[in-house]
Amino acid sequence: MNLIISHSVSIPPHEIQLTAIRAQGAGGQNVNKVSSAIHLRFDIRASSLPGFYKERLLALSDTRITKEGEIIIKAQQHRTQELNREDALERLKALILSATRVQKARRATKPTRSSQKKRVDSKKQRGKVKALRKSNWD
Repeated sequence: MNLIISHSVSIPPHEIQLTAIRAQGAGGQNVNKVSSAIHLRFDIRASSLPGFYKERLLALSDTRITKEGEIIIKAQQHRTQELNREDALERLKALILSATRVQKARRATKPTRSSQKKRVDSKKQRGKVKALRKSNWD
């Protein structure tokens, strides 16, 4: 079944390589016997994603993306392989969507004249208070 990214973009299952591996950390005797963690590999350059998606993903400075343009996700949060597989696919989808989101351009703003005046007045007031304090110690 395809991994649906948006209404027009989806990833066929043959492009996503899922491997079951043994999870790290605590888990008792079971952790050494069962391969419940999932190692997901997805080659961005060889994928069927649109060019815009590929460019944005390759431009990301994410530790999960290798120099060769491969996304590597390790999912070992859950106790079952199925839940870890779903988690890995959801994380892949979230990463792709985060790369394609276009940031709203920030428009520079200037402080209003009254806010500038208030700021300067409060600074003057504070300076007067400190000056009064200083004259008492002499």
